[in-house]
Amino acid sequence: MSGHVVVEADGGSRGNPGPAGYGAVVKDADTGEVLAERAVGIGTATNNVAEYSGLVAGLEAAAAAGASTVDVKMDSKLVVEQMCGRWKIKNAALQPLALEARDLAGRFDRVRYEWIPRAKNSHADRLANEAMDTQASGGAAEPEPAAEAEQAALPLNEPAKADTAKADTAAAATAGSANAGGAPTGWTGATGTPTRLLLVRHGQTEMSVDRRYSGLGDVALTETGRWQAQAVAKRLAGMDDVRDADPVIVASPLTRASATAQAVAEALGTSMETLQPLRETDFGAWEGLTFAEASRRHPDVHSRWMSDTSVPPPDGESFDVVYARVQQAYDRLIQQYAGRTVVVVSHVTPIKMLLRLALDGGASLLFRLHLDPASLSIADFYPDGNASVRLVNDVSHLR
Repeated sequence: MSGHVVVEADGGSRGNPGPAGYGAVVKDADTGEVLAERAVGIGTATNNVAEYSGLVAGLEAAAAAGASTVDVKMDSKLVVEQMCGRWKIKNAALQPLALEARDLAGRFDRVRYEWIPRAKNSHADRLANEAMDTQASGGAAEPEPAAEAEQAALPLNEPAKADTAKADTAAAATAGSANAGGAPTGWTGATGTPTRLLLVRHGQTEMSVDRRYSGLGDVALTETGRWQAQAVAKRLAGMDDVRDADPVIVASPLTRASATAQAVAEALGTSMETLQPLRETDFGAWEGLTFAEASRRHPDVHSRWMSDTSVPPPDGESFDVVYARVQQAYDRLIQQYAGRTVVVVSHVTPIKMLLRLALDGGASLLFRLHLDPASLSIADFYPDGNASVRLVNDVSHLR
């Protein structure tokens, strides 16, 4: 295979919403050889949800096939225009799927989207209809081969955990405000004054622009990254409940995070401290490589690493190791700053770990969250053990 593939995807719903399913096929761009097929029924959903689900599945399959560049062809004008950034995504049900697709797309050297007439998307359309037919008959779509499932970018054998994580996120988003009086908060039953963590990812770097693994390498913010740091700092300083809470500012010691945290500290008129366990994952031999380059250099390790959090990159550290040290940082913050507001400026992996702690979710959560540079997420941790995730990957201050 040349590394250049075509992904054709489609989805359908018999009722809109109604019984829905998607189909996706990955083909070698040079030879037309079919490399992978996906056909899955997804229960009751809309056409648009099914079409986005087909796109996500197609990108996953392309990653598993070791692709570096992808041409996506779909007959959904909505999905193509939204993924190209020309149309806004106003439907709340589509937003997480679009973020998931964009996160997957970022792992390739290039992804190009093209609208095609339905007649030219017959292969994916057939797979989508087969999935809906199989679902209607009470069966299940044909499972993927084990070898492909092991290589998939998102764990394919943990749907229950994924559904639980999504339900927890939705529940957390609708939970009541912090209750200083000690009475139960909303319908969650949480009691006591929470420790609020405002989780900020550092601003843009050259590594993030090029979509390269950026772990312990101490890279600086770009000019855009410095602007982003000022923007998120202004956002936090403009939030009354943050400014009036005399917040603590804690950051990873790496320059890109500490520089972002310094901007926040100056805007809030306070100081900052660094905490070693909040540093990014050590990506070892993959430091500085793109997703495709790492996959080509160490194909077996890379494919296992993407579904098994105990597997480390060559000369690096596993996500399980990172989780353990982030738990240490969490324990220290909760003990030292109980009941206070803490701004934590860190990196993608540590922030995902803290959100995982708040959601009490499984390891697959790490593969299903997307965090943009200078994004803001908020989690409340109550003294009775309850937690509430109030915001994830908000970048409204960057618009």
